[in-house]
Amino acid sequence: MTGLRARVRAELTAEITAIARRQVVTEGAGNLSLRAIAREMGMASSAIYRYFSSRDELLTALIVESYNELGAAAEAADATCARSEVMQRWLAVSRAAYGWATANPAEYALLFGTPVPGYAAPPDTIGPASRFTLVLVGLLDEADRQGLDAAVKPVADPAMHDDLERLREMTATTVGNDAFVAGMQAWTALFGAISFIIFGQLNNVITDHDEFFGVLADLIGRQVFAAPARPRS
Repeated sequence: MTGLRARVRAELTAEITAIARRQVVTEGAGNLSLRAIAREMGMASSAIYRYFSSRDELLTALIVESYNELGAAAEAADATCARSEVMQRWLAVSRAAYGWATANPAEYALLFGTPVPGYAAPPDTIGPASRFTLVLVGLLDEADRQGLDAAVKPVADPAMHDDLERLREMTATTVGNDAFVAGMQAWTALFGAISFIIFGQLNNVITDHDEFFGVLADLIGRQVFAAPARPRS
């Protein structure tokens, strides 16, 4: 019976999260309602709290699920390329992020849009949120191994050094400060481009969003990953 109860619980939990994702699409994350989900499932309002103790716990589950989907898409795309082909890997990962975002705009907004009022993400979200970032760190590590520099070399102000050291420890990379800043520029530019498209800032400005994104991804990659190899001492 224990196994059966666990299976039933897993199935109901999955159904709740599926309905919640649909609700986020139609109503917005800020209007996520456990009571509305219970009504749709034909469940007593009090019963749903056996699976998620609060709206915030359910919201966290959706965020974790979405970050894991984004991370898995990036990891799968990266795995299709040779490790030494940094630019190809960057373009594959960029396209994967863009593809996931355009297929799941509500979930993308949940991760990168306006924060839900009153919600504070718990530590449970850190690991899933890091999956995509760690793929990009892998590209930085390979670029460093090959002796590639950013086309325009950034200069990390000493005031940033403590933050950069902490981030290097978190991501287990040994690239220098300037290369790490270049990588962060690529990361923020990538999601800035995706956000402009997803949130409509380019409507009536650029007609072919897919083509424009491809041009931007290539430009960002060539700025950060495809400069001539620096001489080795």
